[in-house]
Amino acid sequence: MSEFSTSTTGAPAASDRNSLTVGTNGPILLHDHHFIDQMAHFNRERVPERQPHAKGGGAFGVLEITEDVSQFTKAAALQKGAKTEALARFSTVALENGATDTVRDPRGFALKFYTEEGNWDLVGNNTPIFFIRDAIKFPHFIRSQKRLSASHLRDNDMQWDFWTLNPESAHQVTWLMGDRGLPATWRNMDGFGSHAYQWVNAAGEKFWVKFHFKTEQGIEYLTDSEAQTIRGEDADYHLRDLYENIDRGNNPSWSFEVQVMPYADAADYRFNPFDLTKVWPNGDYPRIKVGRLTLNRNPENYHAQIEQAAFSPANVVPGIGLSPDKMLLGRVFAYADAQRARIGSNFHQLPVNRPKVPVNTYMFDGHMNLADPADEVRYAPNSRGRAFSDGQADSEESWQVDGDLVRAAYSLHAEDDDYGQAGTLVRDVMDDAARERLIANIGGHISAGVKPKTAQRVFEYWRNVDPAIGAAVEKNFAG
Repeated sequence: MSEFSTSTTGAPAASDRNSLTVGTNGPILLHDHHFIDQMAHFNRERVPERQPHAKGGGAFGVLEITEDVSQFTKAAALQKGAKTEALARFSTVALENGATDTVRDPRGFALKFYTEEGNWDLVGNNTPIFFIRDAIKFPHFIRSQKRLSASHLRDNDMQWDFWTLNPESAHQVTWLMGDRGLPATWRNMDGFGSHAYQWVNAAGEKFWVKFHFKTEQGIEYLTDSEAQTIRGEDADYHLRDLYENIDRGNNPSWSFEVQVMPYADAADYRFNPFDLTKVWPNGDYPRIKVGRLTLNRNPENYHAQIEQAAFSPANVVPGIGLSPDKMLLGRVFAYADAQRARIGSNFHQLPVNRPKVPVNTYMFDGHMNLADPADEVRYAPNSRGRAFSDGQADSEESWQVDGDLVRAAYSLHAEDDDYGQAGTLVRDVMDDAARERLIANIGGHISAGVKPKTAQRVFEYWRNVDPAIGAAVEKNFAG
């Protein structure tokens, strides 16, 4: 260990205790470069926080594949016996970095797998669906969950205004207002890839797939009153719980499971399988066990390994592809671009984002370039011996598409609507006690600032989900 501190150039630092002044009581001098360098860097010490998912935490671990799914995918990391280093980041969606953990909000469940074929990111939530089905609505949705421009206060009326004017949100809002909208800890919640993705096997056969991570700690949740008590005592409750449990060796784990749909089934399946507001019922496509995700190592530096971690659903590997899900395709651009804006154009070179395999990319220079390549050829094709990809073959991870250029909603499948699956969740999944908690949670939320005009739309929204729920919500609000 060094006996003294240094400047950023490695020279001995003049002093970390006293700045350079004219006399002991005089003014600080501009040419005290060590002071100026320290303060200038301090002013730039924080990168801009994420727009959604700002508050969070995470850990490293391993994805172990225990079952044979080679009939569905050729991805090396998904072959039986494979063990792949992983990074998980959990988060709330709407609030800022520094906000309390125990608010009623979806939780981000973002995973990065450092596979032998490159990094694979699965950027999901603790819910299998989402509020909207077209990515063009995403900025509007997030702003409706943020703060008013004048008072800078959060506003429940603004949230319900957006939700009730976008009835496709009903399924996700039912999840949010139910028990799972307030997980007891990150360890006690499931994770979902949410979108439909594509798998391709070694023979070139294609399948649609949905990813599930089922907590092996058991589902546990907080009531609103319990969460409110915790908010007053520990704003970092979930962050602290994860870190301390791993630190004690109580490593959380999740059963890794998938639903697989034959490629041809998508065309006439009763629900649009690419609609992010819908699930594939387990009765139609039962979950298949694949392996286990275990988190067993805390970050050594939160900023370097969690705050600067950059996830994007664009990061896939051979055997795993995208789907026609409009939200997924919108996120493919938006997530990587958010990291370019937030961290810099070379965010992928940071150690936490760098793949474990060699990189041969025709991307150069830019802010904070950490690569130090030799005098390489910078263009392709070339005759100088540097490899390049010609892209002549059709991509295996693809799908058929044809049609006019339009701005339109998805074509409806036989049982597509905005409220049906939300109603099924209320009537067939929740028990009586869970339905009572749902009604109470909705009532508490709309009683905190929702205006009468918006409230009328709220009542109609819930009547469309389930008449009894709607009636109870209206009765409680009026009473």
